Amino acid sequence: MIAEHTLDCEVLVAGGGPAGFACAIAAARNGAKVILCQDRPVLGGNASSEVRMHIVGATGLRDGVPLEVENREGGIVEELRLDLAVRNSQCSPSMMDLILYEKCRAEPNLTLLLNTTVVAAEVVGGEIRRVTAERPSTEDRFLISAGVFVDCTGDGRLGVEAGAPFRHGREGRVEFGESLAPEQADGRTLGSTILFQAKKHDRPMPFVAPSWVRKFKPDDFKLRPFGKGGSDLGLEYGYWWAEWGGCLDTIKDNERIRDELLAIILGVWNHIKNEADVARAEPWALEWFGFLPGKRESRRFIGQHILTEHDLVESRNFPDAIAYGGWPIDTHPPEGVDAPEEPPCIQNHLPCLYNVPLRACVSAGVRNLMFAGRNISATHVAFASTRVMATCGVIGQGVGTAAAVAIREKTAPADLAGRPDLVREIQQRLLRDDCFLVGIRNEDPADLAGHASARASSEQPDGAAAEVLSGQTRSVHGGWTPGRIREAVASGWKPRLGGGNLWDAALRGTDAESRLVELTCAPPDRCFPGKHRWMSDPAAGLPAWLELRWRNPVRIAEVILIFDTGLHRHLTLTQADGYRERMLWGRPQPETVRHYALEIETDGGWRELLAVHGNYQRRCVHRFEPITTRAIRLRVVATHGLDHARVFEIRAYAERSLT
Repeated sequence: MIAEHTLDCEVLVAGGGPAGFACAIAAARNGAKVILCQDRPVLGGNASSEVRMHIVGATGLRDGVPLEVENREGGIVEELRLDLAVRNSQCSPSMMDLILYEKCRAEPNLTLLLNTTVVAAEVVGGEIRRVTAERPSTEDRFLISAGVFVDCTGDGRLGVEAGAPFRHGREGRVEFGESLAPEQADGRTLGSTILFQAKKHDRPMPFVAPSWVRKFKPDDFKLRPFGKGGSDLGLEYGYWWAEWGGCLDTIKDNERIRDELLAIILGVWNHIKNEADVARAEPWALEWFGFLPGKRESRRFIGQHILTEHDLVESRNFPDAIAYGGWPIDTHPPEGVDAPEEPPCIQNHLPCLYNVPLRACVSAGVRNLMFAGRNISATHVAFASTRVMATCGVIGQGVGTAAAVAIREKTAPADLAGRPDLVREIQQRLLRDDCFLVGIRNEDPADLAGHASARASSEQPDGAAAEVLSGQTRSVHGGWTPGRIREAVASGWKPRLGGGNLWDAALRGTDAESRLVELTCAPPDRCFPGKHRWMSDPAAGLPAWLELRWRNPVRIAEVILIFDTGLHRHLTLTQADGYRERMLWGRPQPETVRHYALEIETDGGWRELLAVHGNYQRRCVHRFEPITTRAIRLRVVATHGLDHARVFEIRAYAERSLT
């Protein structure tokens, strides 16, 4: 018998993938009462143990090319990655599920409803009043009222139930003037993939294929190689290119797509084991394969702004920016493996990082409906970049933060972008929470550090510190300076697809023999020159300290520290993407401050306020009973490997924040 329950909250988030998880956590940490409904038994979406896709984002992976700029996402996404790097050295998919679950349970403002699907919405006067959610496993129905509703379901179930307008398929080239769009509009999408994992044994491991598996020929894999790499990497992790279903309805035909994907991946495995000349495949056996397709695309909502190819390529300066991206415009043939003569993907690398505006995350039809994840307001072409999970995660944090501000101000999400004061507050909160926005500086009036003078026990020479190119806490390595890039712009450089062209222009006329350096960074007109972190002098050794001093005594109740965690490295959630030698999985990052103390100056000298041992996180927040002092000092005692201290930011506040 169905039992009915009435629940009230301030923010209802539907969908618990990277976008929904980050959205719910951000809204809760910013003071809103949140309910998160997830229709699966675990959180994580395509990154969960049910699908097992590794998370990528603005790092814009290129085969064999290390990162040159610090593109890796901060905020909640980085917090999660660092937890996994330390706590999941065995790369267990279930640890991903556990850590996401733990983080939700740790938030007092957050109620998590697993196995619960939003199935209906009540709309009055253009706003959602409440939704109906059902949990078949316990025969429960929930009637949930809220002020703001956020659809992070990927497929857009909540928004569709509320009657929000959406798009599906590919726009024609003329509609938005997109060079990468097909000539004619159609209903096709990117397809779905089922992954597998294999394990190497000490004896031959035969495989007997079911009768219904797909049969493949060697020519089918001309553009989809397998079993390559010195560490058998292609056999221990499945193939993202085993894709199919983009010519069907990826929602209504999902059962058929699953059946065909099982036939495809088992057919690929049968070909490797029993038909192809891959001698080293003999001791390998399937360890796991999914039954839940990893879906790339379905509905995309129509928001107050529709992101296009031009917005991404030109890195347009949106005044209401709440997140950023940088993954290539990564298009796939809708036919998937049924198009063996076409590359499985074409990655159109972007010249710069780009911002995502709040207006692309607010419905054009329902005033209190927001969205985050792969269903945001974008054309098919722009979606091909914004769809990846780390980008979805930072969009989720931006939307969750905005939702909490809307609740506090009793303002409908539809009106937020028209309130510059609230947009600035949302952006400053995101920067405080270690998120990155292209071209946005820390201008938080409550941050006491902005009124202090700073000095340190030692520092590296001016030339030793990398210069910032991408904004508040992002840098370029290797001697590239904002000045050189601005010269390129003055000489007529214009952004275009392909990546590297900005740097090619910077090199032109200086060193004809120089190789093309392919980097992604902020547009030159929004680069912030100068040092972007304090680095102590290795010759002076540790401990090292950094001091903030005020002319007059100040009251301090909170200090926020941002440490270096090697954002210039690829750091994914599995070892499956081929960057094992650079991701430093299974331990803290060597740059990170491990043991430190906060000290305050008193009439009797310096006094230790608190000490931390074993830190591995980037953002560390310390709240305490208010103190009055003229100076505080961060004393770095040890790192996780480096011979000097690195600190991005110290903030100090008179009042304790919510996050």
